[in-house]
Amino acid sequence: MAINKKIYILDTNVLIHDPKSLFAFAGARLGIPAVVLEELDQFKSEGTDRGRNTREAIRQLDHLREQGSLHDGVPLDNGGTVEVLFYLDSTINKTPFISTMGDNKILLTALALKEKGNDVVFISKDLNARVKADALGIATEDYSKEYISEKEFYQGWIRVAVPSIELKNESPKELIQFAKDGLIQKNEFVLAESQNNPQNYRIYRYNGGENFKAVSLPQLNWPLQPRNPQQLMALNLLLDPEIQFACLFGPAGTGKTFLTLLAGLHQLFSTKNYDGMLISRPVVPLGRDIGFLPGTVEEKMHSWMMPIYDNMNFIMHAINKAKRQHDDEKVDVVNKKNKGRKESHSQKKPRLITFEDLLHQGIIKLEPITYMRGRTIPYQFIIIDEAQNLNSHEIKTLVTRVGQGSKIILTGDPYQIDSPYLDFGSNGLVVASERFKGQGIFGSIYLPTSERSELSKLAGELL
Repeated sequence: MAINKKIYILDTNVLIHDPKSLFAFAGARLGIPAVVLEELDQFKSEGTDRGRNTREAIRQLDHLREQGSLHDGVPLDNGGTVEVLFYLDSTINKTPFISTMGDNKILLTALALKEKGNDVVFISKDLNARVKADALGIATEDYSKEYISEKEFYQGWIRVAVPSIELKNESPKELIQFAKDGLIQKNEFVLAESQNNPQNYRIYRYNGGENFKAVSLPQLNWPLQPRNPQQLMALNLLLDPEIQFACLFGPAGTGKTFLTLLAGLHQLFSTKNYDGMLISRPVVPLGRDIGFLPGTVEEKMHSWMMPIYDNMNFIMHAINKAKRQHDDEKVDVVNKKNKGRKESHSQKKPRLITFEDLLHQGIIKLEPITYMRGRTIPYQFIIIDEAQNLNSHEIKTLVTRVGQGSKIILTGDPYQIDSPYLDFGSNGLVVASERFKGQGIFGSIYLPTSERSELSKLAGELL
């Protein structure tokens, strides 16, 4: 085999991030350092997503081994080859980095190949490993097969300035032209603002063809309403039974979780579209299994689910306040009718329902993501919070759990990612939104405006 050829060296984290990355470099020579196999061996027994991806990567390599020699290089159907590489002890003294570290052994392998005249490119999801590779004079790149830039990601809505007279029409002419030019996706929203007064606006949702439908405030039984146009768009998707999959993303305080819980409760108790609500979120850090924590599943989940409790308690307070006011009005009416009559007994006010009651009754369930694998979940309003910490493979695993009559909502902040191998453009939330855009059963909304408080908004911008 000729050695003076471009070769891509894969870091361990690339195989863990995407076990099928072995087949993502068509026509290229692909090298797997032997130390990568040792690191995979350390993770293969984990019950985490990292462990599952590791086992899948090992299975892929074992399948290739059956087709040829990994030492000499196994040809792939895409025209490339895969081989296992070993570093030489003679290169140890040529690097200032600690040679016993796994990452540095991978870099030593790449450095030895480079010194033999190969055109080496080191592929890694680890920022620091890429920095060290560059310091050694090795070309390096991120594994960005599914990368979406911050400037080009699908937001689910666009802003259009139109003459104010057009806002009185069912569908402004400018919007119809957008549809004809193919510049808008199905279920994408348009914030149509007056050219002279942006405060004068209407919101439309594109339904395909040349059809747009004006979006109005939802009729909720509780004194809770969206605070900005994007929140109204989000509620429109969340309350639509035809939308089976939706993504809500944006910075902290924009109302993603709050709106999703509100819409879920409305459809549980008012429209009765679903039999229950299932809420889950990744356990951070992702590598730590929830079993290490003491107590029952509910007790283990409580710490991770505090944002859910906070939002639910706020919503339930508003619901109960409205119910209390309604009951008081009914009592006033009865008292007026019974004025002058002697009451035989006093009426007790009905007990107000709490979030804990809904959990105890099983109407709402809090579950770790690990327990959702392998299930089929019918007739449930499913919420996956903090979905930006999941990769596209994990999102696929969750969405394929959705059964008949269910709806799944992914929420998260792609600017606030805890996984060391994911960023804005490669996390599963943004990738899922990009891939599903234009599908009739899908909708996505990016919420840019924080409604939590002025302090929270400033903290997000300044800190």
